[in-house]
Amino acid sequence: MTRVLNLNQAMRSWGVAMVALLGMAGQAQAAGEYQGSPQVAEFVAEMTRDHGFASEQLTALFDQVERKQAILDAISRPAEKVKPWKDYRPIFITEARISKGVDFWSQHAEALARAEQEYGVPAQIIVAIIGVETFYGGNTGSWRVLDALSTLCFDYPPRAEFFCQQLREFLLLAREQQVEPLSRKGSYAGAMGLPQFMPGSFRAYAVDFDGDGHIDIWSNPVDAIGSVASYFKRHGWTAGEPVVSRAQVKGEQADSGLTQGLDPTMNVGQLRALGWTSSDVLRDDVPVTAFRFDGAEGEEYWMGLPNFYVITRYNRSAMYSMAVYQLSNELLARRSKP
Repeated sequence: MTRVLNLNQAMRSWGVAMVALLGMAGQAQAAGEYQGSPQVAEFVAEMTRDHGFASEQLTALFDQVERKQAILDAISRPAEKVKPWKDYRPIFITEARISKGVDFWSQHAEALARAEQEYGVPAQIIVAIIGVETFYGGNTGSWRVLDALSTLCFDYPPRAEFFCQQLREFLLLAREQQVEPLSRKGSYAGAMGLPQFMPGSFRAYAVDFDGDGHIDIWSNPVDAIGSVASYFKRHGWTAGEPVVSRAQVKGEQADSGLTQGLDPTMNVGQLRALGWTSSDVLRDDVPVTAFRFDGAEGEEYWMGLPNFYVITRYNRSAMYSMAVYQLSNELLARRSKP
């Protein structure tokens, strides 16, 4: 269980970190992009009023924040054309990712077994998430999280509300976990660590799985493993239940059963009435996300079951979720070989 820090202790630790940062500022030229910014002043006033931060310390911190045009360029770039499944799958289901995943599983077998026991989430699913997200910690992002979130909060109006909230969450978690806010790195959107949690997800779902009093998803695979399992459990993962079912379809009404978006709108029985069948035994009342992929050997029809929907809560993409699931099967099969 995560140790709850005494607020006064956390504030003292925050102050020590800020003193260190101020010392760094005296030795190096401050970035200064946000010095004197009315937006930053308003944000600092809010954090002081609502969360008890010291305004002088926060102002000094933001004086060192760098506005990153490359981040604004990346997030503003039109989305690339979505790859078909036959091209998307080979990106993630590779020999290198399978082999590295089996090694990761072997290195952290105890933590994965404990996470599966405590949260009911299979070890292979946890490993696959970390494998897809960061190649088992090999690519966790090189942007300072504070730079990324500040840039997107103060200079990206289309999603400013979301990123300002994530900036608040990041400052709170830095205080709670007693870390220097400028020391943490992540993706250009502020996703962090081996599982690429946004700060809000960190504060809601991350756990101190090794019991050392701190949650470290950047360099501690045990905490990352427990945090992924915690996330899945809190989003409704049911132990022992299937994830997807391959379907066969016939009739003119079959495509009318395809789900628009990812939220289930039909159940198995309703799909059966539209011409969907499966060799798996499924109750008629099970809600499903029904989708079709352009596979290497032609069209594939799938019924995503409630556990599949949980994976989509991690990343809102049916192809992402299927890649995680199929990678998890490959990992399990490889690890089970004598």
